[in-house]
Amino acid sequence: MPNKVVVIYSGGMDSFTVLHKAVQAGHDVYALSFNYGQRHVKELQCAATVCQQLGIKHKIVDISAINQLLAGSSLTDDIDIPEGHYAADNMKSTVVPNRNMILLSLAVGYAVSIGANQVYYGAHSGDHFIYPDCRPEFVQKMHDVCQIANYEPVDIVSPYLQQTKIEILADGLAMGLDYSQTWTCYNGRDKACGKCGSCQERLEAFALNHTTDPLPYE
Repeated sequence: MPNKVVVIYSGGMDSFTVLHKAVQAGHDVYALSFNYGQRHVKELQCAATVCQQLGIKHKIVDISAINQLLAGSSLTDDIDIPEGHYAADNMKSTVVPNRNMILLSLAVGYAVSIGANQVYYGAHSGDHFIYPDCRPEFVQKMHDVCQIANYEPVDIVSPYLQQTKIEILADGLAMGLDYSQTWTCYNGRDKACGKCGSCQERLEAFALNHTTDPLPYE
């Protein structure tokens, strides 16, 4: 019997690669996406399309009501999206308070309910500077608590935790993945802006892998 796993799947390039990594490992994958009140749903639309094409069981859960509690992020509030690289201090405005702990907790609850023993998510080393909930110590603590939070232990798996987006993309390209099926830009316009931290990191990853990003840019 294939191992049943839950993959937190935003529709972005990191979680897209994680999803395919779990599929190619032979797991029985249940994809879980969240509408937490982010500025647009283009990533979620990408996620739905990919899961439909792959025949993967997929849920999109609306938890946008939590925005009544989580203020101050440019991803969810009426605050300008910062431009520049993730190494810049102004990118801290893109932190959504406690987001990954909330999403992982919900995903673990879902995993227990369907008999899955692992939850995958796409934290990587490029996120460590800005996002505390993508750092190895956070992932380890979440893994530890999810061993005892229910009668059934659930593992938190971050296959790219120590790797950069450049290395994630290299792995995905080696798997033959089509990154036109993903969306990364913080803005939800017809074309990616190319200026926000998310776009800049993505473009850098493609450049350093000596290939062209298939997404259109403004």
